[in-house]
Amino acid sequence: MRNAFSSPGNPWRAAAGLMAFLLPVFLAACVGLPGAAGPDSDAPEIQSRRVEPFNAPASYFDALRTWRTPEEVSAWIGARFQYDPARAVELSETRRNVPGRPAVYAPQEFFAAPSGVCVDLARFAVETLRHIDPASHPSYLMIEFAPVQIGGDTLRRHWLASFRRDGRHYFFADSKRPGHIAGPHASPQEFIEAYAQYRGRPIVAFRELDSFQRRQRPLTSMPNHEERP
Repeated sequence: MRNAFSSPGNPWRAAAGLMAFLLPVFLAACVGLPGAAGPDSDAPEIQSRRVEPFNAPASYFDALRTWRTPEEVSAWIGARFQYDPARAVELSETRRNVPGRPAVYAPQEFFAAPSGVCVDLARFAVETLRHIDPASHPSYLMIEFAPVQIGGDTLRRHWLASFRRDGRHYFFADSKRPGHIAGPHASPQEFIEAYAQYRGRPIVAFRELDSFQRRQRPLTSMPNHEERP
């Protein structure tokens, strides 16, 4: 005896066949959605997320009182940070002089709502570390990639935080891999060479800065690339 699903022309059988065809396509699309950030994007990839046990203070004031190390800051970032792609476009180089361009979040704002882009994350890490561990010499690392165009907007700058320990250099608060601390490295140059390979993007230049707001030191150009005026 044939069951209802095996009857010729049965709509259930047709539906089952359609689902069998579409399911692999659907699963492939789902796998690509959260981790679809390619090398041109500063958004984190799923495999880059690091969620370590972390101290979760109730407020930024409490965080400054209880956190003591970069590792604690980084662990909180790994668990809480959410990337905002629309904000990345709003803060692009193309819109630098556009009226109403949003400001970089202050650390207390970011703590209350930890969503943003690389420069928001770097500011939070650097200013927090300057409160809890100033001896680690926290600073900004601004990376200039070869530019990419997204919807007519130019994106090329990427920001991280850095600190030193025992004469070695460490880099963290990277929106591409939240919760990750890179190092120890002998120099920023050593890190940059490794980071360009990791990102799969040419790095034109980089700069160590005390502030995200203005240039304080000259660009360090990478070899084999033409400098941009």
